[in-house]
This record gives sequence, C-alpha cells and structure tokens, in this order.
Amino acid sequence: MALDAGVLHSLTKGSAEDAWGVIINKAVEIASQPLAAANAPSEVIKREREIGTLDHFLSSAGWDLWQAFGDTVERTSDRLARWWAESHSAKAVLILDGLSLRELPWLLQGAKERGFTLHEVTANASELPGETNEFAQALSFGSRSQLQNNGGGLAHRLQPAHTECVDMPWKDCEGLINSAPNWVFWHHWPDSKVHDGSGAGQGLDALSRDAADRLSGDDFWAFVERLCMGRRLVITSDHGYAATGYFPDADGDVGQFLKQTFSSGRSKPGTGGTGPFVPPVALQINSPHGAHLLALGRRKWRSQGGYPTLTHGGLSLLEVLSPFVELTK
Repeated sequence: MALDAGVLHSLTKGSAEDAWGVIINKAVEIASQPLAAANAPSEVIKREREIGTLDHFLSSAGWDLWQAFGDTVERTSDRLARWWAESHSAKAVLILDGLSLRELPWLLQGAKERGFTLHEVTANASELPGETNEFAQALSFGSRSQLQNNGGGLAHRLQPAHTECVDMPWKDCEGLINSAPNWVFWHHWPDSKVHDGSGAGQGLDALSRDAADRLSGDDFWAFVERLCMGRRLVITSDHGYAATGYFPDADGDVGQFLKQTFSSGRSKPGTGGTGPFVPPVALQINSPHGAHLLALGRRKWRSQGGYPTLTHGGLSLLEVLSPFVELTK
C-alpha cells in the first residue's frame, strides 16, 4: 500500500515536528481500529503492512527524520513525569513491558465495554535504543527489578509512589494493590511472551492470540479497575517490538554488514561506521543513553542460531512507539 498524496506532502514539505506528528497520528489511527478475537492475527498482520509503508518512507526518502526523533517526539518517560506532576489527585501508572500499538484496540474496546472513561489516547517515544533498562533509567530507577515489593526508593521521577514489578497472573496482581494513593506497577508481559516467541516460526501470530485472550479477560479488567479505584490511571509501555519474522531478508553486502554489526540484535553501543549504503541501513544515534548504532527500517538477516522473529532495539515505528492511555472509572 502506497502513501496517499496528502500524507506524502505533509512528510516532505513541513518541519520534522510536523512530519512526526503526521506519522504518529497515522500509525495510531491504523492500529487503534476495533479488533475481534477471531480475526485478530490476520488483521494485525494487515495493519503491520499498512504501517510498513510509513517505515519504508522513514528508511528511504525520509531517513533523516530519525535524527530528529529524539528531540521532536516526547519520550514516554518525560510524558509520564509531566503527567505525574500535573495530576494532583491519586494516580497510578501501569507499565506493560513491550506493549506495542498492535495491542491498543483491546485497551480501547475493553475500557468502553466496561464503563471506563478515556481521557487521552496517543503514542510517545521509547528511549533510544528501545530497551527496558534504558526506560527504567530514564525514570531514575536502577532497573525494572528495583520496583519489586515497593523497592522503588525516593530518587525516581514518579514521587511519591508504591511500586511493584512482577510477572504474575492478573488475578494475583489485583491482590497486590493496597490502599496507597499512588502506584507504579510494572508487569513483564508482553515482553516475556515476545522473547518466548522469538524463535523459529511466526511469533506475531501466537502473540496476537495471547494478547486477545489476556487483554479481553475479566481478570485483566478487574486488575485495572482495582488500580483505578480512586485514582487516574495511565497504561503505557517502555518500548514496542518489531515483528522481524515478516521483514524481508537483507542479502549481499547489506546482509553481511548488518550481521557483522548487530549479530542477532538491532542495536550496538558506541560509535561505528554505518556502511557505504545510500539510503543507510543503520544510523548513529546519540541519545541520553550515549552513542549507539541502530538498525534502520524493516530488514532481517542471517545470523548464527537464526534471527529472532520478534525483537526490539532498532528503528521501526512499532518498536519505538508506546501507547499512552489515560482512563478513570
């Protein structure tokens, strides 16, 4: 599917800020359309391809927009800190590790069906690279695990808050929520499932079915309702993920360069050459987390042990955009 003329004009004639606004709005619009459990896997793949047209633009004619991404698109960590400071009532943040825009429909549909009020639905930027530790550190936590058993401490950016970090069934998570007015709850799903399903085969299909089941169930929404009891709640993520099993193969010199540079990953710390390729297949990004080389766009390559079918850390929209959903009940 090609970009329509109006979108293409906006991406090429306006400022970087305007272009990113158009890209994010278009990605959220595509991803947030209603889903049904029966057709979720095929529909998610269809949307994957639609958003892929934006990724193709960003890795060909518009690759220079990535250099402006970190300064132009508000990071989720900064958005959370700003929201936390602006919200004077009791509040809670639910971080679903690795949640992407693909899963957004289940949150929107479930909230509407169960009588929640949606206040904001948007997407913000992950850290670069889009990894868990970088996001935790951007919130001034030492790591994700620090939040476990109210260990968040007094130095992080979401003060004051009771904290938790687990990989437990939603029913058990509900039982952990006490009467503390402010909460930051970090759950390992779906990132745990992303890495479970990153081996051979099409992991996106299995993850789409799992998301439909988990995010539509009574247990999840009872947990959300418990977090919302007397509080405003934001559901967000540290990063998304790339469905690399559906990416085309990078062959020849390009494939060799990407294999030598990134092995089976999508980012590499430090500075280094981006190769002789125009448009580039990797970019040097300098972020608050230091200098990194990041794989650009939708490519996979042969690597020892096989390239994962689900992963994150590079530059594609569904791995660097995180949903931001604010709701109350």
